[in-house]
Amino acid sequence: MKQSSLGLNVAIKRTRKREFIDAMELVVPWPEPVVLIEPWAPERRRRGRQPFAVQTLLRIHFMQHWFKLSDPAMEEALHNAPAFRDFAGLSHSGEDEQISSKSRISRFRHLLERYKPA
Repeated sequence: MKQSSLGLNVAIKRTRKREFIDAMELVVPWPEPVVLIEPWAPERRRRGRQPFAVQTLLRIHFMQHWFKLSDPAMEEALHNAPAFRDFAGLSHSGEDEQISSKSRISRFRHLLERYKPA
């Protein structure tokens, strides 16, 4: 039996977090910081686990600061909050599960700390 046949409203509620990240989508000039970070980002490999797009990791980094989340809490939020996954540009099908690893989030933060402009 499907949820729709139960008479449950499965529409996505417009929460304050969703409203905020929708506003940040319009306010933050994403291409500009991405261009600054890309020269130091890991390059694509021929084999093995591929690095994620800088913009995806940058969006995750911003959400982590906006909502005051630790690396493990950000990982969990990406699994549990559709609004966060949408903002980061991740699918809901599970194919991007490895993005939410706290070690990747931590490595990107360390990359930003190491190469911050003077």
